[in-house]
Amino acid sequence: MPYPNEIDRFTEKLNKKAAGSVYVMEEEITITDGVYEGTLTHDNITNSTIRVYTGSKLTGEQVTNFIVSVPAETPWKRSIKIFAATSKVYVTYETPGDTVEAEDVNKLQESITATQEELARYQAVGVIDGGDFIREVK
Repeated sequence: MPYPNEIDRFTEKLNKKAAGSVYVMEEEITITDGVYEGTLTHDNITNSTIRVYTGSKLTGEQVTNFIVSVPAETPWKRSIKIFAATSKVYVTYETPGDTVEAEDVNKLQESITATQEELARYQAVGVIDGGDFIREVK
């Protein structure tokens, strides 16, 4: 549920690195009932660099029971399905940077619009006093 019920959170995008340079990323992933399935946070991941471990920074036990797929509509993204008998794993990978797509811009626009609508609602039915919002009871 988006704002105002929750604070919108956005993943910081990575600028493209110069030819040959990469970011090394690590994601902490929660395993539920022995399985996780979802999209990795960043784009343009080199599949051969994906490693999964039970500890951060390539520590703990290596998890080799995972599947990486490339969605046909968004070939810059990577979906992963991990099978592990632990509550958390850490996925490490390399990427030259993210692809900014219309979906990213649309999420930002929706968040800004929701914030403005909530502010307008408060202005219409409440009193702003000293920087605090105080709702008038009718």
